[in-house]
Amino acid sequence: MIHLYYTLKPLLPRALQLYVRRRVVMRKRRTCAAVWPIDVRAAAPPPDWKGWPEGKRFAVILTHDVDTARGQARCRDLMALEKALGFRSSFNFVPLRYDVSPGLRRELVESGFEVGVHGLYHDGKYYKSRAFFSQRASRINAYLKEWNSVGFRSPSMLHNLDWIHDLDIEYDASTFDTDPFEPQPEGVCTIFPFWVAGRDGQTGYVELPYTLPQDFTLFALMRNRDISLWKKKLDWVAERGGMVLMNTHPDYMVFHAEKPRVDEFRADYYRQLLQYLTSGYEGQFWHALPREISRFWRRVYAGSPSRGPAQ
Repeated sequence: MIHLYYTLKPLLPRALQLYVRRRVVMRKRRTCAAVWPIDVRAAAPPPDWKGWPEGKRFAVILTHDVDTARGQARCRDLMALEKALGFRSSFNFVPLRYDVSPGLRRELVESGFEVGVHGLYHDGKYYKSRAFFSQRASRINAYLKEWNSVGFRSPSMLHNLDWIHDLDIEYDASTFDTDPFEPQPEGVCTIFPFWVAGRDGQTGYVELPYTLPQDFTLFALMRNRDISLWKKKLDWVAERGGMVLMNTHPDYMVFHAEKPRVDEFRADYYRQLLQYLTSGYEGQFWHALPREISRFWRRVYAGSPSRGPAQ
């Protein structure tokens, strides 16, 4: 079904794609209310939980998937928004879908941000066979090395955690605690990172599931006009001492006075959420880049169970 969707997608007008997806999402939303946006089972901490650095109540990680050239053109606006509020984040680029700017990557890193690899293309084909994934993995590894990146996120959040061991990474971010609206809807049912051990029992990587609903789902598909669901989920994760990990997309954020297109929304929703964090939880959270979270987890919890509760 996933491969069929990506085969047909380029043939469908954007407005029709959105109409179909909106109908599917709203129907699923009614049937999945017990597990979205909150699945209470995901709150269980790791068995040997020792807490976040410096005794912080919870962790905050900001990530962005830059799916298109349009999104890349808006990265500096998004970077400026975050810097003004005292935040840093990770930007994940798709190297063979558009020309990724070396200057932008350099500027991000020099400003204290992180750069990750978001596959090669955005075509949904990565996991159609083991051999196909291995072939793409070698090219992904070349970009990881060239960009000095340590993190990966698969397009459309498709994943096979065993196959991802082919990548030369410190962390993967291709999963979520709960999100029944994704093409591969099974969540990992945890609001904490977890260690994915290799077959040798020594090597492995840290998995970082996102735990707040994606912006495109809330504002483009569900057409929400406030951030109440974001705040509800953030408060729940914070109360349980978990990891608030956001995945947003500059591709769909409008930063200036132009009118949003059919699949766009105002970047002010994201600004409001960051302001909510700083005003309501000042001094209570550990704000870190994905690589900092993964290195902390590797150092302290590499011997923990190698899967989230739902794996």
